[in-house]
Amino acid sequence: MFSDQVIANIDNALRTLTGQQIGSDRPYPARDVPDALLRPWERQRAGRMMRVNHAGEIMAQALYTGQATGTNDPALREQLQQARVEEEDHLRWCEARLRELNSRPSLLAPLWYSAGWSMGFLAARRGRASNLGLVVAVENQVEEHLNSHLDELPADDERSRAIVAQMRDDEVGHAEKAEALGAEKLPMPVRMAMGVFSKVLTRGALWI
Repeated sequence: MFSDQVIANIDNALRTLTGQQIGSDRPYPARDVPDALLRPWERQRAGRMMRVNHAGEIMAQALYTGQATGTNDPALREQLQQARVEEEDHLRWCEARLRELNSRPSLLAPLWYSAGWSMGFLAARRGRASNLGLVVAVENQVEEHLNSHLDELPADDERSRAIVAQMRDDEVGHAEKAEALGAEKLPMPVRMAMGVFSKVLTRGALWI
């Protein structure tokens, strides 16, 4: 029912933006990794980078929720919802690391959520192949971004790296699954626009 979908979407938005996500309760990837990051300026740098990752996971939550809402394919909706649950794990892990680093989430989180949901819903309305194509395009971008963070995090921050590495592996899995299900390559203008927005999100979340 339409009303059930509206309630589910509002519930997910509120849980995401207030840090009440549930996820699959997978263990924290950094649980056994010592926190050797002692220099205040390095902790500040790591905190900003993890804030960018957290903002990306806010958008991922919204993206998958919008895609699941917009599709008429029950099997695809189930796949998208499963991916969304894994992204909730990522969000929970990023929040935990932000607390450890005495940092905070981006103040622009509602903007990231609104943009992600709209993008996901519109892609879903264009059909199954386009819906899956968005998953591939986004996850490929995220994989590239997380790989750069693995290189750019402070040398001693193995704790953040453990989180980012697990997130990267999950994103690769999401893209591979979407390709296997019949994703189509998105038009070049769409991919270019996504690249521009990715840069806006990265710069905005880094400082705000």
